[in-house]
Amino acid sequence: LGAARNGDLIPWDYDVDVGIRAEDIDKCPELDRLGREPRYVTQAGFLWERATEGGFFRVQYSAYNHLHVDIFPFHADGDTIAKGPWNTGHKQDTAFPASLLEPLGHLPFAGWPNASVPQDPRKFLEFKFGVGVIEHPLYT
Repeated sequence: LGAARNGDLIPWDYDVDVGIRAEDIDKCPELDRLGREPRYVTQAGFLWERATEGGFFRVQYSAYNHLHVDIFPFHADGDTIAKGPWNTGHKQDTAFPASLLEPLGHLPFAGWPNASVPQDPRKFLEFKFGVGVIEHPLYT
């Protein structure tokens, strides 16, 4: 949402949400390690953990500074993509058509010139959050 709105983090938010294909988890040593340990701190001080709210992962800046990145494994089921076993009841947690995501597109984000995003960010975000979500910070 921040990438589509202004190419950066949402100023009042405290986290960044990132999606990853579930089958790619073992390609990331840090995520793979979370299959064996529920949490650990790297030498650089980053806290990696399985989120207590469900089947996703969290990387915190440190054990004391809880600004973080949530990493959501997505599961493909035919022409539908779903986050996983958790569902908070929020519209953004519902499954969505694969056609809204793939093929991936790119937008500048937080200094990266080509961050991967859904092929049509507006269509994807309006499906998840409602019409006008990019222009209007509040949605229903």
